[in-house]
Amino acid sequence: MSLRGRHVVVTRPAGQATHLAEALVAAGATPVLFPVLAIGPLDDNTALVERIIALDRYDFAVFVSPNAVAMGLHEVLTRRAWPAHLRVATVGHSSESALQAHDLAGQEKQVLCPQGRFDSEALLELPELQDVQGRRVVIFRGDGGRELLADTLRRRGAEVDYASCYTRRCPTHSPDGLLRLWEAGRLDAVTVTSSEGLHNLVAMLGQLGLAWLRKTPLFVPHARIAAAAEACGIHTVVLTDPADAGLMAGLLRYFDHE
Repeated sequence: MSLRGRHVVVTRPAGQATHLAEALVAAGATPVLFPVLAIGPLDDNTALVERIIALDRYDFAVFVSPNAVAMGLHEVLTRRAWPAHLRVATVGHSSESALQAHDLAGQEKQVLCPQGRFDSEALLELPELQDVQGRRVVIFRGDGGRELLADTLRRRGAEVDYASCYTRRCPTHSPDGLLRLWEAGRLDAVTVTSSEGLHNLVAMLGQLGLAWLRKTPLFVPHARIAAAAEACGIHTVVLTDPADAGLMAGLLRYFDHE
């Protein structure tokens, strides 16, 4: 077992790291939980409620993340039924599965989700989102984020609104536990699953932690995160396949050859 005895940092938000942590334990590794994104409810959900009341006017609803599915759908379904005509789209298998489980628009209308690549660019390549002239789209997301999806759909003639349904903040917990592992030579790898999370991690670690991070293999599931990591001066950046399965496969391959 190439991961036996390895300490691997898991940076997913609290409550979302269980699956990867369990996979690491099963492979003989020790997961080190260090969330780099704090997900929480909105301080003021007035604008979100207004979007929910007006859902009947939209043609497509896009959920950009598992958090958007969990928190956005909760807000919707506690207030009203999902409009039967409203098509649902998302990025990623976990979000797709969660949306399908709710059967929002009936079995005859499957959730729109790209296969193979899981990002806004892949979603925008779907045939259903090419000719959107005059269509109305609502995007459920956190407060802020990439504008590519909305900007592209607007250029294609759609009217696009945001439904912000959760907050994303940089946590404030201390990196001392990571620093102690690094100083003892016992921190073997770090996993990061978003560019925002990477930037938060760098800010949380400080200069000493960043020096250690630059010498530690970093495993990321998207080329955009890899580019951000290289810009931070991280020496070894391993681009893996998507999701936890991709991260695990990348870790196993890498340490198989150590």
